[in-house]
Amino acid sequence: MSIDVDTSFAHFTRTAERAANQVIAAYSTSFGLATRILGPRHRQHVRNIYALVRVADELVDGVTAEAGLSHQQQNDALDHFIDETHRALRIGYSSDLIIHAFAQTARAAGIDESLIDPFFASMRTDLGERTPTRAVPLRFDAGAHQGYVYGSAEVVGLMCLRVFMRGENIDDGDAAALRYGASRLGAAFQNINFLRDLSDDTARLGRNYLGVADYLEDRDRLEWVKTIRAQLDDANAVIPLLPHDARAAVRSALALFAALTRRIEQTNIDELYRSRVRVPDVFKAGLTARAVAATWLEPRR
Repeated sequence: MSIDVDTSFAHFTRTAERAANQVIAAYSTSFGLATRILGPRHRQHVRNIYALVRVADELVDGVTAEAGLSHQQQNDALDHFIDETHRALRIGYSSDLIIHAFAQTARAAGIDESLIDPFFASMRTDLGERTPTRAVPLRFDAGAHQGYVYGSAEVVGLMCLRVFMRGENIDDGDAAALRYGASRLGAAFQNINFLRDLSDDTARLGRNYLGVADYLEDRDRLEWVKTIRAQLDDANAVIPLLPHDARAAVRSALALFAALTRRIEQTNIDELYRSRVRVPDVFKAGLTARAVAATWLEPRR
């Protein structure tokens, strides 16, 4: 019996995409909601990006440690994940379903090592260092914070932008504005998550990402709120330059994080160290509906 290689490959790729969808369903209801309102030509690609990023993030955020891997074995696991991602980008195939799905997206959208390598460099930073007896706490100054945020979040925004803009004709000025907006949105998302995850980052992971003393003061919280709002404003300004079928999802995600920022502004620092700020699901649904309505009223181009 002969096997249709093309059909087999397509079936394997669809299976990989379903695996990517399961990752996003398991780890982020908010991001999953936003991807549902992306245009069909973007939706699976963005989910494939998210799945790879999430699996790598889980690798360095404790899953491997809880599995009993030594610090060196955790680094080896990350090395293997990175090497397999690079190999899949070259040949268009991986037996790892999540990496395979990502490679299809990367090859279709022109996502290359210039974006992938900074991401993995930030993931490597999260593994940190160890003495013979304990982990060395991770402390970022302002410069280290900026570099980490670029690699862990801004490049992810730029990957999504390459998905949105593939096949689009756009002048150099608008392209530069979109890259800036995508970077600023990624940075805003990451900085908000740093504030939301203060308790877990400090108590469980021994990390301080925010370039301040070991314990944030309320004045630090408010300064970060100002920074985040400026980043969100810059991102919001370029949404009309996106293809019409990407705008509602980006608006929805931005609106959610703006709502989280307002809640962080209203929550004192001691409470942030005790619990994670959230937006109720019914409120998320309202934000999404408004984003869809605002986009529907805009002209297509």
